[in-house]
Amino acid sequence: MGHKITKQAKPHRILLQAIVNALNTIFTDNKYADKVIEKTLKENPKFGGRDRRFVAETIYEMVRNYRLLSTLVNSKDGFWEMLGAYFIIRHFPLPDERDFKNLDEKTILQQYKTIKEEPILQSYPDWLWELCEFELGDELWKNEAKAMNEQAEVILRVNTLKTKKDILKKHLAEQEIEVEGLDGYDDALRLSKRQNLFSNTLFKLGLFEIQDAGSQFISKFLDVQPGMRVIDACAGGGGKTLHLAALMQNKGRIIAMDVTQWKLDELKKRARRASASNIEPRLIEGSKTIKRLEGTADRLLLDVPCSGIGVIKRNPDAKWKLNKDFIEKTKAIQQKILDEYSVMTKIGGQLVYSTCSILPSENRGQVDIFLANHKNFELLKDKTILPSEGFDGFYMALIKRTA
Repeated sequence: MGHKITKQAKPHRILLQAIVNALNTIFTDNKYADKVIEKTLKENPKFGGRDRRFVAETIYEMVRNYRLLSTLVNSKDGFWEMLGAYFIIRHFPLPDERDFKNLDEKTILQQYKTIKEEPILQSYPDWLWELCEFELGDELWKNEAKAMNEQAEVILRVNTLKTKKDILKKHLAEQEIEVEGLDGYDDALRLSKRQNLFSNTLFKLGLFEIQDAGSQFISKFLDVQPGMRVIDACAGGGGKTLHLAALMQNKGRIIAMDVTQWKLDELKKRARRASASNIEPRLIEGSKTIKRLEGTADRLLLDVPCSGIGVIKRNPDAKWKLNKDFIEKTKAIQQKILDEYSVMTKIGGQLVYSTCSILPSENRGQVDIFLANHKNFELLKDKTILPSEGFDGFYMALIKRTA
């Protein structure tokens, strides 16, 4: 099993109940784990820092290992039993709760030792295991499957529009928050100890964003320069847009586009906080919006919707919410976006196609199909970041429009 959780004395029943309720909401009501955890902690303001961490980490760990735990207790919704089994295989002292009375530690441990099937041990649905194994090969997939069961690191991106790395480091140190730089990532700082920084004053002042290192690499890959005209065509909440603004030193123009208005509203708020003044949010209202921008972009970022398999570390419930059908539909959307949005690149300009997936069929496979159908584009370079490298999994391809 993945990450080592903070050891603590036998937890209080209130904490255990909160964990069981959350798991029920995630698996029975099909809600997103991160949102459920956020709500659970909000509803229990009396939990201390240590309790909050214990609850959040235990929920995440159980979501990660759901298939293994449900196999051990032979139930898909016996969350009390699963919690007990989780304590047993982690060699934590089992709380003296009536709900654990039917669990025999010896039997659970014996059973755990006899499980040999990797998809059960690593907790992936069979279809997803087979798909990834088919696309990546047995050895590589096994390695990545394991890496994606580790806890995701918290990575900050220094907002260079407002501060410098060393200065931010000093400010954080004053609050006893330890960070370290990352080789090959200019603006990234890794948090030594997990904590929630969204309510931190330095965050509210816009001195940094929380953004995975792999995600930061994509903005760099686009090779923007101050003064350019850049289009971020699938901007979403704008994590990469804000990074592009910083890389361009607020000079030039970024048109941040999305099909969802509330995401652009969120981006406006974030841009204000970051003092990113060269961003113009624009709603995509059909093919007309794209047509108006034909041949205008020095750089175009297409960070397309994808299966999200590369970010399972961060969103472990994706393992249980994804299905084959969704991935196939998503691939059709990726191809459509590449086809229709690439016209916004000017001749001599460049675009980046990126995903947070590690499946070749969503990545290089899509680029190859696009290039076969569009002879006026050529691939300059591409890169895959694998979860086993310590961060989330990403793919990016830099493509030039030649005619």
